[in-house]
Amino acid sequence: MRILITDSLSKEGIRKLSEEGGFQVKQALGLNEEELIKIIPEYEVLIVRSETRVTEKVIRAANKLKVIGRAGTGVDNIDVEAATKKGIIVMNTPGGNTISAAEHTISLILALSRNIPQAHASLREGKWERKKFMGSEVYGKTLGIIGLGRIGSEVAKRAQGLKMKVVAYDPFVSRERAEKLGVTLLELKKLLTQVDYLTIHTPLTERTRNLIGKTEFSLMKKEVRIVNCARGGIIDEEALYEALKTERIKGAALDVFEKGKPFDSPLLKLDSVILTPHLGASTQEAQKRVAIDIASQIIDFFKGGMIRNAVNVSMISPEAQKRLKPYLCLAEKIGELEAQLIEGHPKELEIIYAGELVNLEIAFLTAKVIRGFLKSFLREGEIINYVNALLLAKERGIKVVEVKNPEVEGFNGLISVKLTTDIQEKKIEGTVFGKEISRIVGINGYPLDFLPRGNFLISSNVDKPGVVGKIGTILGKFGVNIGGLQMGRKTRGSKNVSVYILDSFPPRQAIEELLKMEEILDARVVRL
Repeated sequence: MRILITDSLSKEGIRKLSEEGGFQVKQALGLNEEELIKIIPEYEVLIVRSETRVTEKVIRAANKLKVIGRAGTGVDNIDVEAATKKGIIVMNTPGGNTISAAEHTISLILALSRNIPQAHASLREGKWERKKFMGSEVYGKTLGIIGLGRIGSEVAKRAQGLKMKVVAYDPFVSRERAEKLGVTLLELKKLLTQVDYLTIHTPLTERTRNLIGKTEFSLMKKEVRIVNCARGGIIDEEALYEALKTERIKGAALDVFEKGKPFDSPLLKLDSVILTPHLGASTQEAQKRVAIDIASQIIDFFKGGMIRNAVNVSMISPEAQKRLKPYLCLAEKIGELEAQLIEGHPKELEIIYAGELVNLEIAFLTAKVIRGFLKSFLREGEIINYVNALLLAKERGIKVVEVKNPEVEGFNGLISVKLTTDIQEKKIEGTVFGKEISRIVGINGYPLDFLPRGNFLISSNVDKPGVVGKIGTILGKFGVNIGGLQMGRKTRGSKNVSVYILDSFPPRQAIEELLKMEEILDARVVRL
C-alpha cells in the first residue's frame, strides 16, 4: 500500500508508517492542485497538514484513495463532503496540541505580567527602562477561564501550580467535574467582575462570536489582562482596542485574530498588547505527537480495521443507517435545543426511546443527542460518534441514562430527553412524521408541534389575552418579523409555552425588553 505525504510531517510519524506499518511512503512538498491531481491516482492514503488543499477535483482523481489523514485538528482544507460521497475516510488528530496550547497560554499570561517582549525590544534599542516595565506577580491572582474543556482544564492545572485562584465559565460542564479540577464555576457576568486574568478556550460559533465585547469590558477590573489562544472572533477586536487605548483594561495577548493575519490591526500600535502568529500548536512535541497519532490511526485501520477520529464515518451498517436515518437528525436537534434552553450546570441526560425505536441501535441516537448538546462548546475538529460520546459526556461530569419504553401513545416512535442541572429539569420530546420530517412535539410537558430548523423565540408566559400582541410589537420595534407561532398549555388561564418562528435572529436588546414584561416568565432565543 502506498502513502503520499504532501506537507511537512515529523520524521517519527513517517518512520512509524514505513517500519511498523510496512507501507511505501513518499513525501512530496509544495504541490499545487494540478500536480497533486496527476499523482494522486497512485496512492491509497493521503496525509496532509494545513497547507495542502484537498479539493473536489483532487478527490475525483483519487481512484485508489481510501483514507485522508489530517495531522492536526481542523479539516477546513479538505472537501469532506466530496470525500464522503466517494467513500473516503477523513481522519484527524484532535488531541495532539492540547499541552502545547495550554503552555502557550501560560507563557502569554507570564509575558503580559512582566512585559517581557516590550522590555526585550527596549533593551535592543539600547535603553535601560526598569521602572517603565514594572510587572505584576501572578501569585494569588484570580484567573478566569472561559471554556473548561481539554485545553481549559490543562490551563487550570498549570495556573494552580503557580498558586493562582481559578474560576471558570462553561455551561456544559457540571459543578462536580469543576470541583475535581479545583475550579469554581461562575456565571459569565460574575466571573468578569472578579478576575485579574481572563483566558478563552472555546470554539468560534454563533453563540461565542463577540462573546467578549464592549459590555463585557465594562464589567472588568481595570487591572485585568486578557489572553486568547482559541479562535479569532470570540473577542470583539474593535471593542478590545478601545478598552486598551482608554486604559479600561491593563493588557491583552492574542495568538488568533478576527482576520487571519492582523497586519492592518490597530492593536499592533499598542504597547499593552502582545501578538503571536498562531503559535499555540507550534512545538516540536505537538508536531511529533500529531504525526505519531495519524500514523497510528492509519496502521490501526489497515491492520486491524479500527477507525478512530474519523470526521465523516458513522460506523454503522447501511441497513441500520436506513432504519435510523429519520431519527438521527431529530436526536441532534433535540440536543441542540436543550443546550440553548439550559439553566445551570448539567448533571444528567436521561434519554427515553419509545415505540419503534426500542428495536433500533440507540447508541447512535444517544451519540447524536450528546453531539447536539455539546457541539457549540466543542473544539474545531473534535468529533463525537458512538464510540466516544459517553466518554466526552463523562469528562464533563454529565451522567447519561438510556431508557427503552415499547409503549407510546400517538406516535410510531418518540425521543424524550430530560436534562437535569443543579437548578432545574427540562424535558424535550420529538418524533418523525411522514417522509422523515422531524418535529418537536413537547417542551416540559406542554404540547407543541414545530420543525426544528430556523430562528425561534421560546417563551413561557401567563396565559392571558394581549400577550402575543405585546411580544409582536417589541420584536417589530427591532425589525424582527414573526413567521409563525406554536402555543401549548396544560390548563386554561395558567401559563403557556410559546414558540415564535422568526425570520431573523433578534438582538440582545429585544430579549432584555421582553423580559421586562410582567407577563413573561422566561424568554430564550434559539437557532437550529
